[in-house]
Amino acid sequence: MNDWKSLLNEDPIDWLLEENNPSVRFFALTEILNKPEDNAEVILAKKEIMKSGLVPKILSKQINGEYWLNRNNFYVKAKYKGTVWSFILLAELNADANDERIKKTCEFILNNSQHRASGGFSARGSDDNGGTSELVIPCLTGNMIWALIKFGHLEDSRVQSGIEWILKYQRYDDGIDKSPSGWPYERKEQCWGKHTCHMGVVKNLKALSEIPPNIRSKEVEEIINRTVDYLLNHRIYKKSHDQNVIAKQEWTQFGFPLMWKIDALEVLDILTRLGYKDDRMRDAFDLVISKQDKNGRWKLEKSFNGRMQVRVEQIGKESKWITLNALKVLKGYYNLTN
Repeated sequence: MNDWKSLLNEDPIDWLLEENNPSVRFFALTEILNKPEDNAEVILAKKEIMKSGLVPKILSKQINGEYWLNRNNFYVKAKYKGTVWSFILLAELNADANDERIKKTCEFILNNSQHRASGGFSARGSDDNGGTSELVIPCLTGNMIWALIKFGHLEDSRVQSGIEWILKYQRYDDGIDKSPSGWPYERKEQCWGKHTCHMGVVKNLKALSEIPPNIRSKEVEEIINRTVDYLLNHRIYKKSHDQNVIAKQEWTQFGFPLMWKIDALEVLDILTRLGYKDDRMRDAFDLVISKQDKNGRWKLEKSFNGRMQVRVEQIGKESKWITLNALKVLKGYYNLTN
């Protein structure tokens, strides 16, 4: 094979470049075709993200230009239309960080979801602002830190505090006899039980991977390596103690947006962007290849449609988002191994 495109049944790039999805068009131009940010097509696509498609629809439903639905209970009762969920989706869609509405939402998240004493992010705000300690969640913390970094807040001391929370509290054990004691481990069995939560691991790795390599601390690099080892020991989506067994079937089903959930495609995207190549990634890579159709496209297999502020594509239909992410993985994996 001379090129990663030889892995495709047909070339879907022109389809991804269509103007009806400006976010996909932007990423196809920059991450598949490697066009620079100052390229005229890229500049136009980035501007169009804020003018048409899903981003302006989501922003039009803001309250006071900063949050959605409920000011304090923005996670559970507002699932998946509330602030933290809409914020994740806006980051996935590459909304403009310089837009005043995005800036105000970033401040709202930092002021109302972040637990000030620890730096983690909570599912519910408190009456005196700041997130409540009992609902600090690892996957939410990772998602919020990732989105805040994407929106240009890496140097904010509050984001740095969130990164420190990940380094201090995220677990990587693979099944223990007794859950750890002390805060935050005594809360929420599904997040802090006897086996590390796979979703928390992935979302926190996603956040740390967003830090530019040249400014990652030694501690961040060490945790990235530890996290990757954990995922590779599971061959990304399998049981570590029996790698012939799929841990959760839904991890083999590709979706967008994933919110707190994960899939093998998302994990592969993170690992290849970090520059990892390992034989233990091969099962997941082959899984991606197997889902390609005759047109070189991938279908949307799971979705939160009907529960979000907007609908994103249709389950069972060819998906520009899944196809884009699959191409990123194919390109990244191929280039790392050739």
